[in-house]
Amino acid sequence: MKHIGTQRIETESIVLRRFREDDAEAMYKNWASDPEVVKFLTWPVHDSAETSGNIIKSWIAGYDNMEQYQWAVILKENGDEPIGSIGAVRLDDDTRMAHIGYCIGRRWWNQGVMSRALQAVIDYMFSQGDFNRIESRHDPRNPNSGKVMKHCRMQYEGTMRQADVNNQGIADCSFYAVLRTDWEDDRELV
Repeated sequence: MKHIGTQRIETESIVLRRFREDDAEAMYKNWASDPEVVKFLTWPVHDSAETSGNIIKSWIAGYDNMEQYQWAVILKENGDEPIGSIGAVRLDDDTRMAHIGYCIGRRWWNQGVMSRALQAVIDYMFSQGDFNRIESRHDPRNPNSGKVMKHCRMQYEGTMRQADVNNQGIADCSFYAVLRTDWEDDRELV
């Protein structure tokens, strides 16, 4: 499989870029320290900017690996300050699949920012790489995450009962995916 790594992606309103060490304070302040943001995620609230910084350092160390996909989400109108993150949390070379995870600060919920970021990642992975399937999942108690997936024309594939664990404990998980052929068909309609 052709991996393309974490390259800068820019749309009209957002930039997806590699994290830098000086992003730690923004990560901590804007999303990682908020219990509501991490409520349905698999990692705990960060207790300090230092904790956020250590996570960022691990991502930076992996950027030379073309199989790492981890972006800071930047809203252009906010300058260069990250307001969330998006990345591939699991890859499968045999099926040419990327499983995408994302989170964004509460202040930017329900504004379409994460839908634009996810669509940009989908477009990047299909147009620059040779991915065949992009998937994601969410806890059904967090329906807004599913709305992000639907906005990006990902198809609902089903809900697995008690098949996941997040900060709420054992949880159901609803799966969505878009295939390369779906994406190509959508592009032909434009």
